[in-house]
Amino acid sequence: MASANRCIAQLSRNIITQPLRPTPQLSQIAFLSSQQLRCASVGKGAHSENAAKYKRKDQGSTQKKKKARSTFIQYDLRDAEQFNLCDAMQYIRAFEVGRPPSSSKYEMHVKLRSIKNGPAIRNRLRLPHPVKTDLRICVICPPDSAAAVQAKKAGAVLVGEDEVFDLIKEGKIEFERCICHIDSLQKLNKAALGRILGPRGLMPSTKMGTVVKDVETTVREMVGGSEYRERLGVIRMAIGQLGFSPEEMQKNIKAFMEQVKKDVAQMSDRISKDVHEVVLSSTNSPGFSLNGEFKGPNSVPTNQMTVETF
Repeated sequence: MASANRCIAQLSRNIITQPLRPTPQLSQIAFLSSQQLRCASVGKGAHSENAAKYKRKDQGSTQKKKKARSTFIQYDLRDAEQFNLCDAMQYIRAFEVGRPPSSSKYEMHVKLRSIKNGPAIRNRLRLPHPVKTDLRICVICPPDSAAAVQAKKAGAVLVGEDEVFDLIKEGKIEFERCICHIDSLQKLNKAALGRILGPRGLMPSTKMGTVVKDVETTVREMVGGSEYRERLGVIRMAIGQLGFSPEEMQKNIKAFMEQVKKDVAQMSDRISKDVHEVVLSSTNSPGFSLNGEFKGPNSVPTNQMTVETF
């Protein structure tokens, strides 16, 4: 019995003191796992390096911003189809068939070579053949003065001071032009009507020639006159009624272009403006680029160009 106990104790001592030896399967698994970890770490580093490379490339592309244009886009007119005045009027009238001659108007679009943030051209012109003769004009002057009598005689529809100010404040603006006598300018400024008349382009100002001494002459010149203004490098203005003849249109276009060239010449020497293209259109027609000629060899005779024909 004692010998049996001695044998069991010796066996247990050998099991505790003898180190465990790894089997071939365990050693192979440990080697593969360590190799996979090493490859994963290397792949992660390469991926992060590539990501940083692409990130730096993207950041560089966003930092290089394209410079904004300082001038308006102008197209090469050598590739454009242009028309003489008679042909353009003939095509435009084809688009206006069935409409009353007084309801549609010819419109001029003068495209300028100009910088975007430069000063804009703005002026008023009385054409040789007025487009609109029923213009309603308001004159701000003392109601009992000689200027008020002259203004009514010249064709003004609304004349006065306080009564006119009250109507404007109530929103009853039933006129298309507003003139102020120089003696009433201080009273007009105190009435604080700039927020109402300014956005509509009706606020009298010395720069626009609507603060005057001679009211009668100004009203007579304004009746039948047209205002034009440069917007986004283009000057637009109604140049004639649909019933105008080519000769009447020619006179109006000539007067308008001469005035625009004078306005350009009066600009500062540092401001460069030049006429790039002249386009003629109407209320319901597309635009036709003009080549500067009155008519061509195949154009319809001007005496046959009547509204009833088209």
